[in-house]
Amino acid sequence: MAEYRLLLPAMGEGVMEATVTEWLKNVGDTVEEDESVVEIATDKVDSDVPTPVSGVIKEIIVEKDEVVKIGEALAILEIEGEASDDTTSQEEPASAQIAEAEQIQKEVAELEKPLKSAEAEKITSDDANFYSPLVRSIAEKEGISQAELSHIRGSGLGGRVNKDDIQKFLEDRKSAPKTEQTPAAAAAPKAPKVTVQQPAASPGHNHEIVEMGRMRKLIADHMVHSLQTAPHVSSFVETDMTKIWNWRNKHKNIFQKREGEKLTFMPIIVEAIVKAIKDFPMINVSVDGDNILVKKDINIGIATARPDGNLIVPVIKNADQYNLAGLAKKINDLAERARTNNLKPDEIQGGTYTISNIGSFGNILGTPIINQPQVAIMAIGAIEKKPAVVETSEGDMIAIRQKMYLSHSYDHRVVDGALGGMFVKRVSDYLENFDSGQDV
Repeated sequence: MAEYRLLLPAMGEGVMEATVTEWLKNVGDTVEEDESVVEIATDKVDSDVPTPVSGVIKEIIVEKDEVVKIGEALAILEIEGEASDDTTSQEEPASAQIAEAEQIQKEVAELEKPLKSAEAEKITSDDANFYSPLVRSIAEKEGISQAELSHIRGSGLGGRVNKDDIQKFLEDRKSAPKTEQTPAAAAAPKAPKVTVQQPAASPGHNHEIVEMGRMRKLIADHMVHSLQTAPHVSSFVETDMTKIWNWRNKHKNIFQKREGEKLTFMPIIVEAIVKAIKDFPMINVSVDGDNILVKKDINIGIATARPDGNLIVPVIKNADQYNLAGLAKKINDLAERARTNNLKPDEIQGGTYTISNIGSFGNILGTPIINQPQVAIMAIGAIEKKPAVVETSEGDMIAIRQKMYLSHSYDHRVVDGALGGMFVKRVSDYLENFDSGQDV
């Protein structure tokens, strides 16, 4: 018999570690090749880890709720055959990821290494104020006292001071006019910091306490960060979807019989957005300090509701390279695996523009929050029958049309009202001028 070390595989760009959330097998259990043995969670996605070999679980190395790094062993399996180079060859694909993780950890360690000097004050954390090693390191390097640090208003989770907060404090301090301080003022004691303690929530007759899950906490932090980062502006356009409505009704049954897939409105909308991005590439950007990064790839994220009520955003990479049928298949596949928690970590990363289908909940309008680090997001409203003025060769007339609202939120730091408004209008134009004579 030989031993096989089951390693945590690479989980996508930027993911260096994961938390074990549940073991699906116990010591002594027999497992088959490609069978899932453990569930893990990263800050990007929940997933499971299958075993590439068949065998018996001899030892579980990482217990539930413990953290494991990429390339480290989760468990040891006993497999048929003599000891060979299987384990070595298994570890080789992860070697590059491990080396990258180690290099990043070294860089972070150097950045967080306390810079001690005779004048520097040691920054400490307490129950009221928690400071990360990086924040403490910057404070000690820049000569920020514990008292000054305690007065910085944090924008992180739970009001914690993060790197951006302390850098903004330093910029404000540099730009503030210097004033002469009198000896009396220097000697005057500072007023103590007043902390308002909120009463602890306790269950009562009229409410119950439901603790946020890990995913909900991540979503909450992401949404707050987005609003604090980007000044949101919204533009709205009403779109006539009658041509598309009739075309879909004509082709949906044929498409499902031929492809085994449902034909929804989403691939048509994605196609229109991709065309508009090509017309207005400055929508497909992100912000890096004072620089604008213009993305060459068009990667469309589609917000998807999971059964637990949380949202996840699978990404169609290079969406401009798919035809309508290809988009339909890709969207259906990602949506189904999103709902069943079977997405791979790299399938929710790298998005450059996001769509939120609020029409699936019967909503007609919405002001979605931008999915950072992107600069724009579009909400798709429900399609409704409405009376509308239609221009004909015989003059204007009132007709029943299938109408839909497009809501476009964008980052006003880099997208002005003209660009944001023209973009959503161009998407609408592509939808209204859809070629209803085409096949799918």
